[in-house]
Amino acid sequence: MSPFLRKVRTASGAVAVQIVEKKHGQRRILEHLGSAHSEAELAALVEVGTRKLNAGREQLDFGLDGRGAPAGVAVVQGSSSQLLIDVVRGSWERLGFGVIGDEAFFQLVLARLVEPTSKLDSLRVINELGITPSHHNTYYKALKRCAGQDYRAQIAAACFQHVWSDAGGDVSLLLYDTTTLYFEAENEDGLRKVGYSKERRVDPQIVVGLLVDASGFPLEIACYEGNKAETATIIPVLTDFQARNHVADLVVVADAGMLSGENLQAIADAKLRFIVGSRMTKAPYDLATHFRWHGDAFTDGQIIDTVTMRGNHKPDPARVNTKREPVWNEKTDVTTWRAIWQYSRKRAVRDSHTLTAQQNRAQAIIDGDRPAKKARFVKTDGAQLSLDNASVERARRLAGLKGYVTNIEAATMPAADIIASYHDLWRIEQSFRMSKTDLAARPIFHHTRESIEAHLTIVFAALAIARDLQARSGRSLRKLITTLRPLRQVTISIGGHRLDAQPAIDPATRKILSALGH
Repeated sequence: MSPFLRKVRTASGAVAVQIVEKKHGQRRILEHLGSAHSEAELAALVEVGTRKLNAGREQLDFGLDGRGAPAGVAVVQGSSSQLLIDVVRGSWERLGFGVIGDEAFFQLVLARLVEPTSKLDSLRVINELGITPSHHNTYYKALKRCAGQDYRAQIAAACFQHVWSDAGGDVSLLLYDTTTLYFEAENEDGLRKVGYSKERRVDPQIVVGLLVDASGFPLEIACYEGNKAETATIIPVLTDFQARNHVADLVVVADAGMLSGENLQAIADAKLRFIVGSRMTKAPYDLATHFRWHGDAFTDGQIIDTVTMRGNHKPDPARVNTKREPVWNEKTDVTTWRAIWQYSRKRAVRDSHTLTAQQNRAQAIIDGDRPAKKARFVKTDGAQLSLDNASVERARRLAGLKGYVTNIEAATMPAADIIASYHDLWRIEQSFRMSKTDLAARPIFHHTRESIEAHLTIVFAALAIARDLQARSGRSLRKLITTLRPLRQVTISIGGHRLDAQPAIDPATRKILSALGH
């Protein structure tokens, strides 16, 4: 019988791969190729054995001694997730980040994408990928170079170039939002301060502002003191973006948290356009004409295109005498902005449920069934608590409405397009979720401003690569990592020869790699 491969489980749990032949009912080991401790090593040993068998009898040199014992054993010299490394490095170069020319910094970004961890533990991640890691001191020096040589500005410039020309994108519509990143530290300093936290944390934190294009691809990132108001961050980010990229005209979209009279005026003074969410407290004044002539009846999807007062300017009470809503004009309407309100039946049902729950909670507090604390619709008159029925009625009248404020005239952008542009904000929220989960941007274990800024630059670069890979492959970052990381290229030494065994790639993975240019 011709020689064939045999796989045998050893006492240690490994799988031994052997070339054997069977004569007269007995098996004889011709060569022991080695023992595999992983699927990748097993696949490599099988590949080596298959090659030797297929080479032909005359080319098989088993090197047996007089007793038939094997003279040599295949040794696995190393393995690497080379496909994954090549995919990430390909995106790094495609986005223009190669201009930085810092291998240690690239390895930190690679580790952040594959398995977010501390800078010191990044050595383990890089080593497990099959790359000889830099010394840990080299990584810390890379962080210093990141700040000293302003890697972030170089990455931001490359991101803009990618969107502007390489990807054929559009930077005329940008999305902006902020988030907070906390620190496991007891004391505040000049940057890490206790401030407003949506998660009600009392740890020192920083405020991070992120500017992305309409697809969610990052263009700018900046950090501020933890107690800095979110509304005070948008202007510096926009002006830096304008100055670096010489952009004269663009539209920035932000949620209602960015809404302040000073902010909107500053954006307009910079010759920029804005679309922001409006506050519900503005609705009774903005929609006074509609309520005067049509009551509180709305149809599903109905849009009212009107105006809202700037800053402390008072609305004209005579406006309600005209049934037609005013058309905002940039040159003449210096005390108002354009306001758009839309009604949604689905939103109205959701708002109604929320209002009922809030009303019930308020009544329970008034009745003493719940602990007395600040709650909506609870009116206090000395020690007496009562339900604020007027506020309840006003809130129910506005259920289902969502408002938007802009300085773009209707002739330039219809109301429906304004609304659609605002709804693109989910893309920046997705980028923030990715940075906090997939890239584990927090908590941050650094304590100096220089290292904190460097950490954010690494997250910024990793986010751009993640967005690029996802856009081209149609797969999430986690899916790409879990698919490509186990595909190991194995190097084996046997009989004085070195063999590189490539991993087996299924059709679905091959399709992903093809989409990524590999």
